[in-house]
Amino acid sequence: MAEEQHAPQSAAAASQPQENPLPGVKHIIAVSSGKGGVGKSTVTVNMAVALKQEGFAVGVMDADIYGPNIPMMIGITQEPVKDGEKITPAEGQGVKVISMGFFVPEDTPVVWRGPMVHSAIQQFFRDVIWGELDYLLIDLPPGTGDVPLTLSQLVPLTGAITVTTPQDVALSDVRKGMTMFKKVNVPLLGVIENMSHFICGHCGERTEIFSHGGGEQAAKKFEIPFLGRIPLDPAIREGGDQGKPIVVKDPQSPQTQAFLEIVRTLVEQIEQGEKKESGSAPTLSSMLKKIKDPIQKPSDVIEPLSEGNGET
Repeated sequence: MAEEQHAPQSAAAASQPQENPLPGVKHIIAVSSGKGGVGKSTVTVNMAVALKQEGFAVGVMDADIYGPNIPMMIGITQEPVKDGEKITPAEGQGVKVISMGFFVPEDTPVVWRGPMVHSAIQQFFRDVIWGELDYLLIDLPPGTGDVPLTLSQLVPLTGAITVTTPQDVALSDVRKGMTMFKKVNVPLLGVIENMSHFICGHCGERTEIFSHGGGEQAAKKFEIPFLGRIPLDPAIREGGDQGKPIVVKDPQSPQTQAFLEIVRTLVEQIEQGEKKESGSAPTLSSMLKKIKDPIQKPSDVIEPLSEGNGET
């Protein structure tokens, strides 16, 4: 019984990283989904390229060890290169990328237990030359497994984004995923509703294939931001298959504008959070004022007393 009571405390302590292995990376963001098939990797790739287009230095870590699709979807133009004991990451669309997909044959499954997955993720952090980045997006495997816990132990995450489709089946798993992040003290940055609706290319009729509004409802329940909606569109899927994300292939499209709005909302949210943190930190002048105030106030009280004593 005593062991059960102490278990949550030790888990929480273990979730705190002892050091930051990526001092040159300003913001590390996990992109998660409660279940597979909701388009998480597609969203990750397009967000990364959209951030690059906004002028930020960006990297993507494909932590989906069992299904590493990021290299194909982002369109790699430069393969990873060994540099002594380190690895220079690959590059696609101006974004730095590392993935297990570079190190195993395409048709070979990765059949690993938790400790090996932990070791691989650790190497992605410690043995890859990420350099100076504004944002590192980490594409997580779906569900609540070893990788999110490993991340919370290894690096100080800026927070986690959850990608979901609107239907109830997906939302049930999303809530579990968000609860998991809260338990390991990872901030929830917001929810993205993918495949939110479909616009017919012939008649323009809007159809909500997977229902509608579920992502926003989940965000309200957890009192976190709703970052935006991405439509279900063949052009987004084609961009991933061809290695040309929609934000590159069709920059003026409504789909691209949806991704841009999401990253702008995210960046603004993070910057506002940083301003609040810096504003809440005590300045030298405020500390000196607090030191002086207690000295001044007693003298204000003593003077009337001394005057009164003189009159009597």
